[in-house]
Amino acid sequence: MIAAAPLAYLGRQTLALLALTGQVSLFTAQGLSHIFRPPFYGREFLVALLQIGWLSLPVVGLTAFFTGGALALQIYDGSTRFSAEAVVPQIVAIGMVRELGPVLGGLMIAARVTSSIAAEIATMKVTEQIDALVTLSTHPMKYLTAPRVLAALLVVPALVGVGDVIGVFGGFIVSTQQLGFNPSTYIHNTVDFLEVRDVLSSLAKGCAFGGIAATMGCYFGMNSGRGAQGVGQATKGSVQAAAVLILAANFLLTSLFFGT
Repeated sequence: MIAAAPLAYLGRQTLALLALTGQVSLFTAQGLSHIFRPPFYGREFLVALLQIGWLSLPVVGLTAFFTGGALALQIYDGSTRFSAEAVVPQIVAIGMVRELGPVLGGLMIAARVTSSIAAEIATMKVTEQIDALVTLSTHPMKYLTAPRVLAALLVVPALVGVGDVIGVFGGFIVSTQQLGFNPSTYIHNTVDFLEVRDVLSSLAKGCAFGGIAATMGCYFGMNSGRGAQGVGQATKGSVQAAAVLILAANFLLTSLFFGT
């Protein structure tokens, strides 16, 4: 019996994970279906656009800028060992656009937006505001989930695109001001090296990451426990789940776009 205890625990955790996966999948499908069915709450959608998009721009932009600068320094230091300093513009561009820009942007959205959505909806559940919506014949999924998910699907790719540009610009500033690169040559090498596929993959990742971030915030908020502890657990769980799913989705999308 004692020897079987670890196996029993592993089995329970596996079943719990499978159950959670099924619940999240059904919640996601239900949330997406409400986007295409009336009524549409325009005010909630516009507020979500502002909160997810415009208010997230400073943190995404600063993260991308300093990441691009640090990446330029790292690539330059490593390439000097092989006398290949000229590849810095190309590697910074492909590193930011394909991977670092979308992933770091998605993680910043998870840290800022997912936690905010989960805490807001969990608080509404604790204070019985969601029950009040049902009493007023307003579907909580349509009023709370659909506008936020739609806003994230639309605005996060734009944030990722802006972050890519700012990240490449950060590498440009460091390379031209500190590493001695010629500005026109740096820009020329960057533009010539990037392909349409690189940009499209970045925007596709942004769309997927935005959907994941908003959906996880809504799911954990809707399914939070009662009281302040339930709100805290929902917020923590939403960010953890969003971060892990974003990294997993990044691997799958990278394999899809660039796998051999």
